[in-house]
Parts: sequence; C-alpha cells; structure tokens
Amino acid sequence: MFVHAHPDDETIGTGATMAHYAAAGAHVTLVTCTLGEEGEIHVPALSGLAADQADQLGGYRIAELDAACRALGVTDHRFLGGAGRFRDSGMMGLPTNDHPRAFWGADLDEAAGLLLEIIREVRPQVLVTYDPNGFYGHPDHIQAHRVAMRAVEMAGDLAPRKVYWTAVPRSVLAAGMAQFAESSDNPFGGVSNADDLPFGSPESEIAACVDGQKHADAKLAAIEAHATQIPPTSWLFAIAGNFGSGALGVEHYRLAVGEKGSGSGEYGWEDDLFAGLDTASAGATPAAAASA
Repeated sequence: MFVHAHPDDETIGTGATMAHYAAAGAHVTLVTCTLGEEGEIHVPALSGLAADQADQLGGYRIAELDAACRALGVTDHRFLGGAGRFRDSGMMGLPTNDHPRAFWGADLDEAAGLLLEIIREVRPQVLVTYDPNGFYGHPDHIQAHRVAMRAVEMAGDLAPRKVYWTAVPRSVLAAGMAQFAESSDNPFGGVSNADDLPFGSPESEIAACVDGQKHADAKLAAIEAHATQIPPTSWLFAIAGNFGSGALGVEHYRLAVGEKGSGSGEYGWEDDLFAGLDTASAGATPAAAASA
C-alpha cells in the first residue's frame, strides 16, 4: 500500500516500485489523500481550471491519475475518504492551509480511521509513505505521514509488517547536482552541497533499494500523464533523456517499522520491500500472495 498526498506524487517518488510489484503480480493499492486542487497548471489551455478561477483542477487531475495508474499497471486506487473529502492545502504558510477541507487541518484520528478501513480490507504486508517531514516539508505530505503512521498504530494485529518511508541517498543527490550543474533547468538551483538540501538521507539510514529499471518507460508514461503538473521542460524529462533508466527506475526507502530483511552491497540494502516476510502464506506464488 502506497499513501501519497496528491496525484503525481505516486509517480515521481515511487512509480518504478509500484510498476515493479504490479508486474510481479503483487496486489498494489494506492491511496491518494487529496485531489491536488492547488497545483500549478502547465497547460495554458487549461489555466481556467485554477483554484482562483473555475476551481476544477482537482477533478481534472482524477483523470490524469487514472492514466498514470494504467501506465504503472496499478488497478487498485482510492482517494482517502472518497474523492474530494480532503482538499490540497497548498504550500506551507499559505492561506489555503486554513481552508475548511484542507488536509493539513484534518482531524488525525478521523483521517487515520478512513485509512484504517482500507488497511482492514486490503491487509497490506508493506506500507510506503513519507518521513515525518513529508520528504520536503509540504503540509499535505507531512499530514499523509501522520495519518499513515496513526492508521498503522490503530490497526493492531492487522497492521502492515513493514512500513517504509521514501528517501533519496545523499550520494544520489550529489551525483544529480554534478550532472545538472551546467543545465539551464537545474532543479537544485543555487545549492551546491547535498547536505544543504531539506531532504536526503545518509546511506547508512537507507534500508532498501528497488531496481525498477525495467519499468522506467512505464514511469515515464505516468509522468507524461500528469501533464498539468509536469511540463515537457521538466528536469524529470531531462533525467530520462540524459541519464537513462537507472535515474528513473531505481528508488530508495528507509525502514520505519518492522525487521529488515537480508541485503547486499556495501550498505546491505534490501532489494525487495518484502524481504524477510512470508509472502507465500496465502498459498499462491510469492508475488501473487504479496500485498503492498
């Protein structure tokens, strides 16, 4: 189970992992907490959908998310509490944080209870969400973390056996900085040291590295599906064009709950989020029996 804040977050952060497990036959559930109503619009013809105009961007992004899920092979997608139950809060400190339906202001136990219902239905063995800072500090990402972790706590014996937080090793960030140093579309701006970014984890804190390079094209197609949010000039397309499947298809995670399985390489990273779990207990093949 993947718990994300807005449409497109699932693709950017975990798209290759989702496609990897969906292709392997695992039951992959995506829970998105808002419709992303406050997102930017990079398609000029759709500018009228903006929150300060028709306020229809959220509805449009449902279709984009559907297309992205098809590209990734994910067939089980839900909005937390139903589409539109919680609204995109916008960036931290904006007046949109105070909207009556803003996810940032949602009652924690109420929202976690809605996620708990899905956990009880799906019975995921593994849950993936953000770290306590929401990876980069967006209020909805932080709230998604809080809701997911509270739901796991409330689930008791039905809780996922392992919970992972999305992560990027500092060495990967440093390599990206070097690659984009001379680029006009440098996503790192004026930052030259990976330690100065509000995200990035020491290699020793990373528990798993999922190699989804075979599904990099699926992730790229899902990125393209989120056209209102990710313009053709985005650094994501630059990564795909210049650095190949490894840059898009390899995703890293920190283990927050559960026992780390066997790993390999310099840091002993797992290559499977189900490492150490009995995925064949349902009597099917390991991949088909797993639920994420």
